[in-house]
Amino acid sequence: MDSFRIAATERSPEVDFDFDAGVLSLRGESYPEDASAVFGPVFAALDDFLGRADGRSLRFDFELIYFNSSSAKALMNMFQMMETAAARGVRIEVNWHFTPDDDTMKEFGEDFSEDLEHVSFNLVAAAAA
Repeated sequence: MDSFRIAATERSPEVDFDFDAGVLSLRGESYPEDASAVFGPVFAALDDFLGRADGRSLRFDFELIYFNSSSAKALMNMFQMMETAAARGVRIEVNWHFTPDDDTMKEFGEDFSEDLEHVSFNLVAAAAA
């Protein structure tokens, strides 16, 4: 599997996982009516990749404008999957992008980062659009 992509919709984020390059990203807004339908395939692809990623480096860029509570749970599940892989030696860097005037998104990034011991987590203040 060299890549996994899902186009953004009005209620779900763009998913762009370039496994060959080790660059994964989620962009946009995430408030789907059925989070398990949206994130189930994402979890499966990520789990498969992380299961065979030993010795690799991975960068995951999160560029989310808004997400609801069910999406927050899905994000936490992804972070837990990454933490497990990082604990066994996969080098994972997360870049959590937020605009400087979005304190809420910055705080979410700070909260997510607190539960990660083995994943390198960076808060990235992006230029406002």
